[in-house]
Amino acid sequence: MPDISLIEHLAGQLSLAAADVPLYKRLKSAIEAAIRSNAVKPGAVLPGERVLAERLSLSRVTVRKALALLEEEGLLNRRHGFKTEIGSRVEKSMSTLTSFTEDIRARGMLAGCVWISKQISRPSPTEMMALGVSANASVIRMKRVRTADGTPIAVETSTVPTRFLPSPDLVRDSLYEALEARGFMPQRAIQRMRSKAASSEDAGHLHCEIGAPLLMTERRCFLPDDQIVEYCETRYKGDVYDFVFELQR
Repeated sequence: MPDISLIEHLAGQLSLAAADVPLYKRLKSAIEAAIRSNAVKPGAVLPGERVLAERLSLSRVTVRKALALLEEEGLLNRRHGFKTEIGSRVEKSMSTLTSFTEDIRARGMLAGCVWISKQISRPSPTEMMALGVSANASVIRMKRVRTADGTPIAVETSTVPTRFLPSPDLVRDSLYEALEARGFMPQRAIQRMRSKAASSEDAGHLHCEIGAPLLMTERRCFLPDDQIVEYCETRYKGDVYDFVFELQR
């Protein structure tokens, strides 16, 4: 969205906000709504504080407070001096089983991947336990960097027994689409999550600092008859991926 259109959009949202809400909170809500509705795309550059203040008839202190709150929530990134970019955080619900591709597409972004390796191999001890296969079984192990609008946000290693997927060449961008085409679409999963510091290899793939915080998930996916079809380890950049839990009493 061009600067003029964005500012007009924000001005309209500010005029609709309740008068008893502080101005910086009104501005924060207006920008947040524009981001979540994809009116402005991840990576887009916001007008500077001075421009926003002048065009919206606000003080720079008000603008600065609003931007600071959005930065704390990961919706904005301050880079290259005073340049402010729309962040590329992705929310993933923990209540439904969805693929990375589905998560990214649902947010109006282009899901992609950079393949690191695809091979038929014997399972590792961890994969043997996770998949319930023997040491002489054949599995397909696929490692790739997952991207959203070209930005790397996760390193994923998926392992699938060859009885479900005989060749890694059947997978292009989406593993689940390949499994669904063969009638082996996962229906439920058990997943655990923990924190991990980025290794030098992780840092190279994810364009982050060595030791940067990552969110690592380990997931086992099941078919309707409870056969384990996939074991997946994914390392997400902690500053761009949010996991959302719905809790009920």
